[in-house]
Amino acid sequence: MIPTPDEIRERHDRLLGQLRAIAEGNGHDPDRLRIVAVTKSWPVEVARAAADAGLTMLGESRVQEAEPKIHDLPTAEWHLVGRLQSNKVRRAVRGFEVIHSVNSASLLAQLVRVAAEEGRSPRLLLQVNVTGEATKGGVTPEALLDMAGELGGGSVIGLMTIARMGAPEDEAKATFRRLRELRDRAREASGEPLGELSMGMSDDAESAAAEGATLVRIGTALFGPRA
Repeated sequence: MIPTPDEIRERHDRLLGQLRAIAEGNGHDPDRLRIVAVTKSWPVEVARAAADAGLTMLGESRVQEAEPKIHDLPTAEWHLVGRLQSNKVRRAVRGFEVIHSVNSASLLAQLVRVAAEEGRSPRLLLQVNVTGEATKGGVTPEALLDMAGELGGGSVIGLMTIARMGAPEDEAKATFRRLRELRDRAREASGEPLGELSMGMSDDAESAAAEGATLVRIGTALFGPRA
């Protein structure tokens, strides 16, 4: 069942209030925390309902699935939160304002080159595989620090990570804390602000808020379980 704009707005505002209170209680600026409403696997009608609810940041995991939604809602700020294949970089640059899943130095270089060719300026986040899981994409913490000298120019605005699925609260917090600490080290090494921390989804959003998340990727808590 597709939720109504009123239902989505109520869920969003309640969750955002809860997460910002957690952030503030842990010494982080609550106003920095925003929700990216992830509409992946939902029809375009759900994205329209989210936009009608006043949500301006919408997230998708696959370029091909996102393109008709972007065409239908061109004024939304579209975020790519899933893995990006190199053969879809140009399409991603044309459609998305923010790309969370830059998982290698070579992909970063390709994105910067294609963005220049397209006259676009997508904002990029480096995905870091903090947990070391073989099934997860992302640069290693060590590679991130080695890349610090390549982060100039302002296109890289922060870091992203994914906690282990089903991780208990303490483990999830440790993962997100590690990303924040890595960001601080990369910021010092690169001289770039790297102000954004994309971390946390519906199941671990509170842990992410406690550790300083600025972008939380939420689908189920806003729209319900996917079919």
